[in-house]
Amino acid sequence: MKEDGRVTEGSCRCGQVRMKLKGKPALTMACHCTGCQKMTASAFSLSAFYPFENFEVSGLEPVIGGLHGDLDHYCCPHCLSWLFTRAERMGPFVNVRPTMFENARSFIPFIESQTAEKLSWATTPAVHSFERFPPPDSYPALITEFAASGFAD
Repeated sequence: MKEDGRVTEGSCRCGQVRMKLKGKPALTMACHCTGCQKMTASAFSLSAFYPFENFEVSGLEPVIGGLHGDLDHYCCPHCLSWLFTRAERMGPFVNVRPTMFENARSFIPFIESQTAEKLSWATTPAVHSFERFPPPDSYPALITEFAASGFAD
């Protein structure tokens, strides 16, 4: 992924965990699963995938919240804001919550997942929809299409 010099900063709600992103996201998405609905107290969660080396955390050390196991959801230890997710199956990527960053409006979801659990009135501008998660082998093509789409500009 080509580095464009962009730096985006953000924090948890209380400001004690600070984060920094370098470059553009590899992919943006909305997840409609009931787990994300419960963790966000909303209709879906928003995500942006970044190469892990383009992500920095400072301040308080995030703690694991939400489910413990297959996916590690990291939260501020003070205000408990859900900040990012890491999982071995995600490979070299971190999945950040765009609403924690200064330019949250620019993270438009390119794909939506778990639409089988979607609230009937919830809509997004996503180009691709998946009843569950996209098949793992579809991510390279989705990332390539996202880069050419202008969604990250």
